[in-house]
Amino acid sequence: MQKLRTIIVDDEGLARKLLRVLLEQVPEIELIAQCNNGREAVTAILDLEPDLVFLDIQMPGKNGFDVIKALQADLMPMIIFCTAYQRYALDAFDLHAVDYLLKPVDETRLLRAVQRACDRFQVDGDLGHQKLSLIGAIDEIAKKFNGSLGSIDELSGADGQWVSDTKIAIKDQDSTVLIDAKDIDWVDAAGDYMCVHVKGVTHVMRSTLKSLMSRLDPDKFKRIHRSTVVNLDRIDEVIAQKKGEYTLHLDCDERLKVSRNYRDAIKNFLAQQ
Repeated sequence: MQKLRTIIVDDEGLARKLLRVLLEQVPEIELIAQCNNGREAVTAILDLEPDLVFLDIQMPGKNGFDVIKALQADLMPMIIFCTAYQRYALDAFDLHAVDYLLKPVDETRLLRAVQRACDRFQVDGDLGHQKLSLIGAIDEIAKKFNGSLGSIDELSGADGQWVSDTKIAIKDQDSTVLIDAKDIDWVDAAGDYMCVHVKGVTHVMRSTLKSLMSRLDPDKFKRIHRSTVVNLDRIDEVIAQKKGEYTLHLDCDERLKVSRNYRDAIKNFLAQQ
């Protein structure tokens, strides 16, 4: 039996301990790490590439939703949200088939959630679509509590090409945020949702990656994964990894993985330095 390599993320020590004790009794689970905040979670998920993460929603600093936005869709594990707040539109989770547990965690429901994760993992080893479901649920929650997430202004130059003064308009409730394309650090795509990372802030909007890429300088913005695009000007360090992969450290203190299929873009970047 293949075990699910699992990480627990919760800022409350008692909650982490309780979940750990329960999961240690589940033969399908192999606990590989525990994190007490969102930043630790993003680092651990990038380094360890777990199959499953139990993720608290309410955490200081980077909360559970922020963690989802910060992860590359191509490296997305299965997520089971943990929350003590029923006001977080649990019907949105149900609508998008996103698993969640209410605190205090009920052992029966926990076992049911683990079994669903095992079934999903066996049927679909490629979990890149997970982020689409998660962002979809977050979008529903945003509509209910904070207003709609943004959508991209689809207009581009008259010839459809990138222009140096391109600004991207992202609608945010009753206002529109204008972002200079050159200020974008990196972009992650999940279906028709884009997580656009700009100076430490993540903007989630509806768009296709093709549409967004038409707004970006092709000499500066390169794909490093099927769904991940990076601004080459933001790269501080390139670290060679096993199997011909790279890890990028950006000047915004983010780390991204480069897949073997897209490593030539980074090789060319290094050759020009």
